Parts: sequence; C-alpha cells; structure tokens
Amino acid sequence: MTDPVRLQGVDIAQLLEDESLRDWIQLQRWYASKSRSVTGIEIVERVALREEPLLLLTLVQTRFATGTHELYQLPLLFRQAPGPDAPSPDLIARIEEWDVYDALADPLQAHELLRRVLATDEIETDEGRFSFHRVEGAPEIPVDSPACLIGVEQSNSSIVFDDRVVMKAFRKLEPGINPELEMLMFLTRRGFENIAPLQGWYEYEGQVLSSTLGVVQDYLPGAVGGWELALDEISSEPSAFLDRLGSLGEVTARMHNVLGSDAGDPAFSPEEPSNEALSLLTATVDEDIERIFSRLPDDERVAPIAGCGQDVRERLAARAQIGVGGRVIRTHGDYHLGQTLSTPRGWVIIDFEGEPARPLPERRQKRSALRDVASMLRSFAYVTSAIEILRGRRAPDDFEQQARDRFLSAYVEHVDSSLLPAGDAAISNLLSIFELEKALYELRYELNNRPDWIPIPVAGIRRLLDSV
Repeated sequence: MTDPVRLQGVDIAQLLEDESLRDWIQLQRWYASKSRSVTGIEIVERVALREEPLLLLTLVQTRFATGTHELYQLPLLFRQAPGPDAPSPDLIARIEEWDVYDALADPLQAHELLRRVLATDEIETDEGRFSFHRVEGAPEIPVDSPACLIGVEQSNSSIVFDDRVVMKAFRKLEPGINPELEMLMFLTRRGFENIAPLQGWYEYEGQVLSSTLGVVQDYLPGAVGGWELALDEISSEPSAFLDRLGSLGEVTARMHNVLGSDAGDPAFSPEEPSNEALSLLTATVDEDIERIFSRLPDDERVAPIAGCGQDVRERLAARAQIGVGGRVIRTHGDYHLGQTLSTPRGWVIIDFEGEPARPLPERRQKRSALRDVASMLRSFAYVTSAIEILRGRRAPDDFEQQARDRFLSAYVEHVDSSLLPAGDAAISNLLSIFELEKALYELRYELNNRPDWIPIPVAGIRRLLDSV
C-alpha cells in the first residue's frame, strides 16, 4: 500500500506547510473556534484506508496563540491534479501534481469507512489503534450503493447509504466516549423503539486521545422533522398537531423511564440529587441574569424585561427555596422539536450527543428529567412564533399554552414518578427554573445572531415574572 507519509515522492508534511489547510479548516461550519485564528496545525495521527485513490483518515490538531489546541477528524482524499487551470471544487490544497480534498465532501468515499465498520476492522498504528465495530444484525450495504451527504450540520457530517443506514462522523473530537454512542448503545440494547437503532461505530485509542469518531444507525426514509411538521400543521391542522404532542409527551416519558431503569450501570444508574445541585444551578442562572441584563441594548424588542434583572433574580431565588426532588438520570441534553422525527411508526428521537458547545464531561452529567421537558416546552414557544416569521401565518390564539398542557399531561401520566419532585407545584417550580435557564441562553444567542427572534426569549422571561 502507498506509504501514508509520502505519496509518490511528495511529503504529506508539505500539506501542513501550505497555508491552504489552515485557511480551509477555519471556514468550515464544524470548526468550533471561529473567533480564534489557528496559529499552527499538525496531523497527529493518520492511517491509509485505501491505496487508489489514496484515502487517509487523519486526526488534525489546530493550535492557538493561547497555547490551547483542538482536535478534528479529517478524512483526506488525494487525486492527481487535472491541470493548472482545471476547476477543483471543494479543493483543500494542491501539492505539486496532487489535489487534496475533504473525503466526506464526496459521499461515495465514505463507503470505505462503512465497509470497515461492517467488517469489524482494526488498524494498528505506531501511535494507537483505529477500531471499527458492528452491531449484530446490521445490514450489509453494497459498496456501489448510492450515498449522499445530508443536512448542513454544525459539528458533524452525516452520510446516508442506500436509504438504509446513516453514518454520522464527528468532526471536533474530545477525549472519552461520545454521548451519542453511549446513549444509542444503552437504548438500543434495552429495546427502546423510538430511536433509529445503533448499527455500528468507529473509534480511536492512542497517545493523543481516546475518542468516538462516528456512529452508524438505521436511516428512516420518509421521516418528517418535528420542527418542519409543526410549521406545516400548527396553522392548518392545530388539533392534529396537539394530538401528536400528546404522543410525544408519552414517548419522552418512556425514554426517561428507560434511561433511569438500570441501577447496575454506573454511567446510567439514577441518583438522588445532591443538596448542592439546585444551588449550583441557580448560581449559574443568576450569573447569566447579571451578565445579560447589564448589557441589554436600548431596543424596543427587549422593553418588556428592560430593568427587570433584579426582579428576575428575586423570583429565581424564591423558587429555589422549594428544593429539587426527583432522581437525576442521563438525559437527552439538547431536546427540542428539531431533535424529533415523525414516522409511520410514531415519534423517533435523534441526536443524543447533547449541546456540542458544552464540554463532553458536562454533557454526560446526570440531571433532572425535567430539564429535557423544559427545553421542549421552550421549543413550542419558538415554533409558535416562527410560523409568522418564516411562513407569514399565525398560530391559533393560545396555541402555545395548549401545546404545553397536552405534552405535560401525557408526560406526567406516563413517567416514573420517582424521577419527578413530589406534587404539581414542585414540578412546575423546577420546570420554571429550567425554562428560565434556557430562555436566557436563547436571548444571548438571538441578541448576537437573529434580532427578529428576540421577542421569543423575552416572552419566556416575562412569563416567569408574571407567574404567581
């Protein structure tokens, strides 16, 4: 096989000396530190997956002036350059007579990764080991089957093969098992029906780090995203969508029941919340209140909460006196309508990796199940307003409240009561704290990115102030 360090006399180190790779990485959606410039770049691990055309699976480290660094997965495809004047879309760099591409920009190249997953391959290097794992019963996918890149993802690349399986390759890597793999493995083994089951994964273990590189799941052709479905149905068939939300509340409850069902697995065993848990949460939210309200712009869109920072903090403090209650478990961690699919067999929940911007250990922490619930309730607020922003139509009066009631009623009816605080008042209280946490996050995001959406989180914060 072609030496992965030298390519017919061309030292791959030249790729690092060329500024093209550094510039290209900083332009990608999955590059996490867009406010920081890369001062150095290094391929810290590589393995040749195929000889012709050469396909390298590399781990690329970006360094910053502060002395910190980040690690990314970057499969590289080498082709002979077609000529100095020939167009080269998606080109990373041209090294002498070779063009270098991001291999996942050509979905057919990802067949090599899938093939190794299905073959349970293992590749040793001088620095570590790449391992590919297949779940028993995973379908065989012909190497010449269609493949396509789907979506525009912030931190991953997903490729669908033969309309049967989808592979998600994680771009930014952190040490440890990715929650996506961990959660899918747990839920698949316990037969939870409302997910796309895990079919395989691949990972790296070595001196640089040990990390999940990608997962393979069933693909659900014809599924409709929950967010898109809501935009279509809330103004045209509101009663039908409310019925769907009742079903989603039940599915959410069953997910939490399964996640809290194994006392023998330390990573998933339910626990009693510590006395400090609520204090830590409210202290964090209090800091967010101080930071955001001190910088509110002079803008009529924030007028309903302008000057109310102290009122919000006092209301938060009063609610914190009631306490937490309910066991803490592993949760979805980034739960909203966009993380659901409507299928002929009912709701399917997707994307279990948590909020990618948060550190991986934080995403694996056990929390109250109500944090997921609060995040979904905030999603109802968003989609109710987004219909007018995106579609120029209005949701029925009081639809958001009806959606909340329908979802919550079904959820509370079907969830294991040991996961919740005792009594409706305590449940409502803890939900309001989590909703405030989420609304503050939303406000910070909208102030920086989508000014027209600012009234949505403002209304959520106002709801807390107006509640008894």
